[in-house]
Amino acid sequence: MLEFDTETTRLLDTVYEGADVTRRRQGSFDALRPAPGEVIADIGCGNGLLTAELARAVGSTGRILGIDPSEPMRRSAKSRCRAYDWVEIINGEAGQLPVDDAAFDKAVSVQVYEYLADIPGAVVEAYRSLKQGGRLVIGDIHFGSLVWFSEDPARMERMIRAWDDHFVERAVPAVLPPILREAGFTVESVTPITICDTQLRPDGLANMMIILMKKFAETNGLVPDLEAKEWEEEQRLLAKKGNFFFSLTHFVITGRKL
Repeated sequence: MLEFDTETTRLLDTVYEGADVTRRRQGSFDALRPAPGEVIADIGCGNGLLTAELARAVGSTGRILGIDPSEPMRRSAKSRCRAYDWVEIINGEAGQLPVDDAAFDKAVSVQVYEYLADIPGAVVEAYRSLKQGGRLVIGDIHFGSLVWFSEDPARMERMIRAWDDHFVERAVPAVLPPILREAGFTVESVTPITICDTQLRPDGLANMMIILMKKFAETNGLVPDLEAKEWEEEQRLLAKKGNFFFSLTHFVITGRKL
């Protein structure tokens, strides 16, 4: 798995405020429909961008609980949410939420479930934590939707397969709806959000993936260092020549506790 160390957290802080990731976050926010006074869990809150947005939406009469297992991420989230007394950031994981039964009106999780070895168990935990009629919103990428141009398709395929090793499930949006129904949720919507870039922007999802994929492949010895370096150089050269193309679809799945 990818280690969310201080360096990675700093990169995510930059890219997660960019247009690509903001669109994904906005999709989850809109599906969740936070209201004043509600109690909401942000499961896998990361650096707290969505946590802060939820805090502003529920106001001081509500409560937001951000849950994340990464200390650098929690530190970033606490700093970002320090102005909101009704936000608490705690250590915890989606598969074993450190909360009481029926603690929340709503819960949201963005790009967390792809890292979980037991997705059904995490869904059951979310169900347990929600009040009757509570809404669960899960946003995640289907990596089968990735279209990424390269003049060396075989090398691109090797880099993508190496990247697959950093998560457990590459097709969360496809497998999740039946898991939600089995746990007792009704699935209300599945909404695609496609990121399509023909420019390699510093704050874009593609740029973040290039940096993280190269680092992950090298650190774990999944491809030769020279190959990873040449792959990155090719993508940056394609961008300079105006030949860059990258497309990936994120899905927002909404369920309601029956």
